Amino acid sequence: MASATVPVIGKRKRQDAVGKASKSKKPASEPAVNGKKKSAAAKQDGAGVPSKPVATASGSPQDDGPIFVQIVTGSYERTLHGISACIPRHLLQPQPHAHESTQETPATEVAFSDTFLFAAHSSSIRCLAVSPPTEADKRFLATGSSDERINVYSVSTAPPKQEGKLALPSLTATAVTENPRNRSLGSLIHHDRAITCLDFPAKGKLFSAAEDNTIAISRTRDWTVLSSIKAPIPKAQGRPSGDTAGPGETPAGVNGFAIHPSQKLMLSVGRGERTLRLWNLMTGKKAGVLNFDRSLLVQVGESKYSSGEGRQVLWTTDGEAYIVGFERGAAVFGIDSKPKAIIRPSPSTKLHQSRVLRMGGEDGSEIFTTSTEDGRILFFDVAVPEQSEDETKLPSCTCLAQLGGQAAGISGRIKDFDILRLGDADGKGRSTLLVVTASSDGAVRLWTMPDAIEAVKSGSPTNGEKTNDGTSSPRQVGTLIATLETGSRITCLGAFVLDGKASADASNGQDDANLGADEDLAPSESEESE
Repeated sequence: MASATVPVIGKRKRQDAVGKASKSKKPASEPAVNGKKKSAAAKQDGAGVPSKPVATASGSPQDDGPIFVQIVTGSYERTLHGISACIPRHLLQPQPHAHESTQETPATEVAFSDTFLFAAHSSSIRCLAVSPPTEADKRFLATGSSDERINVYSVSTAPPKQEGKLALPSLTATAVTENPRNRSLGSLIHHDRAITCLDFPAKGKLFSAAEDNTIAISRTRDWTVLSSIKAPIPKAQGRPSGDTAGPGETPAGVNGFAIHPSQKLMLSVGRGERTLRLWNLMTGKKAGVLNFDRSLLVQVGESKYSSGEGRQVLWTTDGEAYIVGFERGAAVFGIDSKPKAIIRPSPSTKLHQSRVLRMGGEDGSEIFTTSTEDGRILFFDVAVPEQSEDETKLPSCTCLAQLGGQAAGISGRIKDFDILRLGDADGKGRSTLLVVTASSDGAVRLWTMPDAIEAVKSGSPTNGEKTNDGTSSPRQVGTLIATLETGSRITCLGAFVLDGKASADASNGQDDANLGADEDLAPSESEESE
């Protein structure tokens, strides 16, 4: 494995850029360099978990104006598509009982515009990650592909200008609102295989995993690889005697990882092995290995012909439990690494992307949300239920509600989704959840739902529909407010609220010369020698 990384900007060029920024009369760029004062939103996002917790925002800078949301999608066609959605505030009032009218939602209520669209990689884009906001009203965007590269971009958080929507020509009816502050920062090539997972646990660190069984930690100040964790390559099991595959060509790679909220521990699951690995981020060493029991794999839907490998791992927001996702189910483990409950969709279907959500309200319940092959978003209560009479079987978590599916006229799989919490979006002091879903058929849909567990439990009924095992289907929640057909087979998605302020010198991008996002880190040795 090549441990070197290609810097996105050379030393001489970076010094010239910093010199230009120092000559600027704009005082707003100083906090991005000194970083002594942090906003409350930045502190909250900086201590997040890699399960992509719900973003919290108060909406647009104008309290009575619309809310702008930036959506970024990657696809099999190698294209990176940035979409800006202008959402009127009257659409952000959740209506739990209005799912029957989702197909009659006017298409002109939410205005979509393209911010960027280009071929970012030479192969399909497999994952992407968006960093927490920085003091410079920008976010870092990282994309991973099968071409072994990680592309890094700087994306502005300023809402698009309304008067400039039709300034650029377009082949489609969608307007184009290009922002000059959206810039490409370069590529990182410290992995030797396809990139599988990316995450910004804090605004100054980027964690990346690949099929070369390594997890690299990069610093966003100069994009230097601080450390690289090497997981062991699993031994081949059950291969036929006539297999002619060469050494090292067995299924290998890190499927996913999760960083504890304290940022001192990390969990990882890999291909070709039925284990979970615990890493100490303070020393970079392995701290433990947990083997999945056969009875547990059977209860989460893994047959004897399945691989039994973990596809995804998530920490809860309080760090007291974690969830390991498999192909058709998931298992909840306590902090003592003992299984507490299982999560199974009904009817049985394949799981794709998962998130951990802490609902609003008095109790603040932990909710496990996952997208399925049949076009649904399922919401499970992570609270461990009472033990059943049969001690050999683990209790099942309750499915509180579902969003989408056949009840909303959606049957295609939801490949990825993101959830944004909009504080006081309806002007009545209540929070609203905006769910952005991306399907493999190229459709991006926006949903609204209440940010309260009581409202989710009292969602609209499903007209007595029964599943194959005779149980009732989960209640339907959420209201579809907009749909956009991108024309690409979407593989990954990221979204955040455009709540920043436009810069006076945004045309020349001088404020983007300061690439640093973590002021607590000391400069590298090469910079000190200069």
